[in-house]
Amino acid sequence: MANHSNHQSELGLLSAGLDALETQSSTDVTLFKRVLKHAGPILAILFFVGAWQIVFNLKLTPDYVLPSPGQVFTSLKNQYEQGILIPSAWNSLRRGFQGFIFAILIATPIGLLLGVNKNVRLVLKPIITGLQQLPSVAWVPAAIIWFGLSNATIYTVILLGAVPSIANGLSSGIDQIPTQLLKVGKVLGANRWQSIRFIILPASLPGFLGGLEQGWAFAWRSLMAAELIAVSPALGVGLGQLLDVGRQLGDMALVLGAIISIMFVGVLVERVFFSPIRERTLRVRGL
Repeated sequence: MANHSNHQSELGLLSAGLDALETQSSTDVTLFKRVLKHAGPILAILFFVGAWQIVFNLKLTPDYVLPSPGQVFTSLKNQYEQGILIPSAWNSLRRGFQGFIFAILIATPIGLLLGVNKNVRLVLKPIITGLQQLPSVAWVPAAIIWFGLSNATIYTVILLGAVPSIANGLSSGIDQIPTQLLKVGKVLGANRWQSIRFIILPASLPGFLGGLEQGWAFAWRSLMAAELIAVSPALGVGLGQLLDVGRQLGDMALVLGAIISIMFVGVLVERVFFSPIRERTLRVRGL
């Protein structure tokens, strides 16, 4: 009996040691992931800027073709001091969000129809998919003819770029809902609206969020295409207009600065707005 007790005690100590080791390993991995999550983008930026500076120092091309990071920073600083950079970024961001909200309001019922009605899907799905594949810049000339150089042109291009992605994202999310959930809803007596409100929309949320993220990317790209082509004092400043000014002046530092600003704003929205929602949704669902 004493030997048996000693054997159980040794097994208990071994199990406790393995649990502690696993907990420590899990803690180390979690800490590493947290550090990498916050420091990784900064390290990537530093690496990119360092490589850019090295290429510039090698003098492979004239500086008017490839300016240094310092020259681009100085150009952006000048635009900031002249009161152009911040209003341009703000106006573009405001237009992007307003157009994106309108796109959600339009695309959500379309996506629901595509997801729950097979007849509607047969008719609209090819059209929606075709619109999604069409480059949004192709709509700019048509929108200018329809609405002239006005904000309506800008928002039309944003909607045509974002709505198909959001609608397809929602319909794809609905396709992934287990049929058991829908059957349970019917058994419990849920009508069509209750089924949509309490079953379909919550269950399709991961796919819907993916469509929203893609829709924002398309909205932002569409906005930049519209601002780059539809240039008018009546439209005010924007990052697309700032990019076009750099092109007209042959100022490569300003062109690259505008490109970096456009990318920065787009990524900032994704990191601040979409990423936390996506992570929380996946965490709640155990994914």
